[in-house]
Amino acid sequence: MQLLKNIIFDYGNVIFEIDFKKAQKALLDLGITNIEDFFAHKNHNALFDDFETAAITPDEFRKGIRKATGNDEVTDEQIDAAWNSLLIGVPPTIHDTLLKVKAKYRTFLLSNNNVIHYDYIVNYLKNEFGMDDNSSLFEKTYYSQQMYLRKPNVEIFDQVIKENNLDPNETLFIDDSPQHIAGAQKAGLHTLLMDQHPRDLEAFLIKNGIL
Repeated sequence: MQLLKNIIFDYGNVIFEIDFKKAQKALLDLGITNIEDFFAHKNHNALFDDFETAAITPDEFRKGIRKATGNDEVTDEQIDAAWNSLLIGVPPTIHDTLLKVKAKYRTFLLSNNNVIHYDYIVNYLKNEFGMDDNSSLFEKTYYSQQMYLRKPNVEIFDQVIKENNLDPNETLFIDDSPQHIAGAQKAGLHTLLMDQHPRDLEAFLIKNGIL
């Protein structure tokens, strides 16, 4: 990609390892039975979309989880623990890799996120890496709950492009979800599907001529 000047990174399973199966088990343990319809990588209940676009509050999200379990006695702490079980962590050297990329390109983070996960991640980054957040790794970070939009809607890509005066022909989007890749392509972006574990991010970038 000789004309490549800008890279937009997804977060989950590109940089930060997540495990949908672990979260599915935790939600099953709370009492949610139709788990593949309720929460999976490519399909989920509208409750999650609403939470990721800040259409509902954390308390409303927890209320929705309680309704799905059929058990009003499930506590906030139990729900948060089950929901955050999705989040595994950042493999070693990933942040160094991102700084290498930042030295060569304009880089951005675009993540479907939510208040409960975001707060957990910020606390994790402080405890594990002494970082306040992800802002030092990118020119700018974008989170769905702060934008009131989520991938794969083309509008979220258009907003990042417009705010940063990016030329889509010079911009690459990297994500692990085919549906998000499709949304980015509608916005005119070049795309790469991350099909490896986040620990292999640097090797993935080298293989694709980015580093």
